Amino acid sequence: MTSLCVNPARVSRTDRVAMELRAGVSKQGIREQIWDYMEAQNIAEFPWPVHRRIPNFKDAYLACQNIKDLEFFAKTQEVKVDPDKPLEGVRLLALQSKKTLLVPTPRLRTGLFNRITPPPGATKDILRKCATSQGVRDYSVPVDLDARVLVDLVVVGSVAVSEKGWRIGKGEGFADLEYAMMASMGAVSQGTPVVTIVHDCQVIDIPEALLEDHDLTVDYILTPTRVIATGCERPKPTGIIWSKISCSMMGRIPILRSLRSREKQAGRDVTLKDEQPHLEARSQHSAPPGTVRRPGGPAQPEAGSPNGEDVPSDTVYVGNLPQDTRVSELKKALRERGAAPLRLTWQGPQHRAFLHFLDPASAQEALSRLQGLHLGANTLKVELAGQQRASDPAGGHARDPHPDH
Repeated sequence: MTSLCVNPARVSRTDRVAMELRAGVSKQGIREQIWDYMEAQNIAEFPWPVHRRIPNFKDAYLACQNIKDLEFFAKTQEVKVDPDKPLEGVRLLALQSKKTLLVPTPRLRTGLFNRITPPPGATKDILRKCATSQGVRDYSVPVDLDARVLVDLVVVGSVAVSEKGWRIGKGEGFADLEYAMMASMGAVSQGTPVVTIVHDCQVIDIPEALLEDHDLTVDYILTPTRVIATGCERPKPTGIIWSKISCSMMGRIPILRSLRSREKQAGRDVTLKDEQPHLEARSQHSAPPGTVRRPGGPAQPEAGSPNGEDVPSDTVYVGNLPQDTRVSELKKALRERGAAPLRLTWQGPQHRAFLHFLDPASAQEALSRLQGLHLGANTLKVELAGQQRASDPAGGHARDPHPDH
């Protein structure tokens, strides 16, 4: 972790206390802690109420100005900035620097982006208006899904963030989903910097165990007093995790339907969260050879089904986990090997886990990176799911998977 432009003297005693507060056991607990503190200390600014928002705060404009200290900012051409009030200063800087400014459409109802287009010869006052939420509505044009977009910089709002780069939003998941959509479209890559702008009191410790596969991390944190380079190495989402998308969300966000149709045509698994039970129900009526049926439950493939016809080729089996292994320990080891999956199914009591990747090629690459992996005194057994023998190191058959999220 690197901290730039540090001026501790400008951080008040109460803000230091806030930064040292221990986060709660849940993301929502952390959100409530931050919102309550900002209100109690008179840090929050309009709009109100501060709860259930990306909170605006005093000196937000000053924090936004710090983005000019990031060397890459001058070189960026297309910048995506969320429409939150505390990010208004960055939107203005992007317009003043004649960069292409992209702002997500509200709740993604009419598309993914709007491009802010100030009128010819726009004055400073007009540019300031363009940077506001009203200006986003008055001076923008939608960006078509087929438009070639290459985003150089992503700026997101946060409710809380850690110096390691872990981020917590307001709980609706739009920033994470927007990034996943951009990744699916090829508009961003793992090298695209992600910046968040917060008050100093919003920088707290966040337990890594709270992070999920779809969560977006940040590379830089700007506050009124600091520019923090997180050095975060946790991989960012590489695309949409369809198993976390509900049918109702699909109905509310038309662009999701378009992206899903494209990925389905490309042969990717686009099964939605709500569709999983229907698939399991069908499997009860046509159980393949080598399955075991639990009373009152769907048929499950035997843990070591030698044929493996029913196990996707984009899934990697990890066995021989030490008895006291925690899922967070396995996740950390996977990230260190550069083999973090899209989704992980945890079966700790059976000393195993299943790693689900975007496609078979990604699974094969992860397989090669994980050979010889140790946890504690154990060398883990790593192979494509379905290739493991009829009895794994823990013995017995697969039970209902328990996702770690």
